[in-house]
Amino acid sequence: MPHNPREAMSALRLIFNGDDYGRAASSNLAVGHAHEQGVLTSASLMVTGEAVARAVDYARAHPALAVGLHLAMTATCGALPASQAPHLLDALGRLPRDPARAGIACFFAPAVRRELRRELVAQFERFRDTGLVLSHVDSHHLMHLHPTVFPIVVALAEQYGAHGLRLPRDDLRRTLQLDRSQAAGKASWAAIYALLCRLAHGRLASSPVTVADRVYGLLQSGSMHEAFVAGLVRRIPRTVSSAEVYLHPSTQTYDGPYGPNPGDLATLLSPRVRQAIDERGAQLATYPALRSSSQRRVVCPGH
Repeated sequence: MPHNPREAMSALRLIFNGDDYGRAASSNLAVGHAHEQGVLTSASLMVTGEAVARAVDYARAHPALAVGLHLAMTATCGALPASQAPHLLDALGRLPRDPARAGIACFFAPAVRRELRRELVAQFERFRDTGLVLSHVDSHHLMHLHPTVFPIVVALAEQYGAHGLRLPRDDLRRTLQLDRSQAAGKASWAAIYALLCRLAHGRLASSPVTVADRVYGLLQSGSMHEAFVAGLVRRIPRTVSSAEVYLHPSTQTYDGPYGPNPGDLATLLSPRVRQAIDERGAQLATYPALRSSSQRRVVCPGH
């Protein structure tokens, strides 16, 4: 029992999300296993993925799994035919492979921006056609945080009734306390996304879409191992009321060192992680649950 009302008010609501749901059968299997046997509460559906139909079938049969939209703007197939987006898609209907080049093109080329908006609408439409509740919106390679893309994504999230949206507000200091590998790279990413968060702040201030106080996973992507996540959960500040921890669970490794991997699945199944959640006094949650409890504070903590 909490000793005072302030401790009660700061009870942590914690979302564990699996990205790349529907992208491959190995990701689908991992999400299902982690949801039924582990701590996974939520998944982000890639509607252009090769295994999306099976992912939707599973989600319909397991309504406790909150499912959001994992927007694809890079390194995968688009939802539109190539003929409808010739500046955005290649002849095979694939989106740009390099996120940096895609961001530059979107910033400087009005034709690319117009086609990207149509592509994003097509992906929201595909999600709506599943009949699933739109828990939240995020994106592959976090491209939704691009300054010219973010207003489009927020407007569509509102239009299609999304409950939440991911702002990757990680914690550099606590990440380095637990794992000092690639410290310079982590510091760079933390600085970049702190700036993007601040740019997003104004647009979200008047939005009904919910955001979590903290979102962990960016700085440790590909290496969200058991010891790190258990230690992180224990170190989440008492001032944080809501947090998302996102991972890329899979039964096999693909898409390089930062992509889906069995280690993330093992973390979600770990008794050590569940013990850390209990010791922290956290309650497993979803973005719809955060929105219904009105726990949305659009702040950008320093890194």
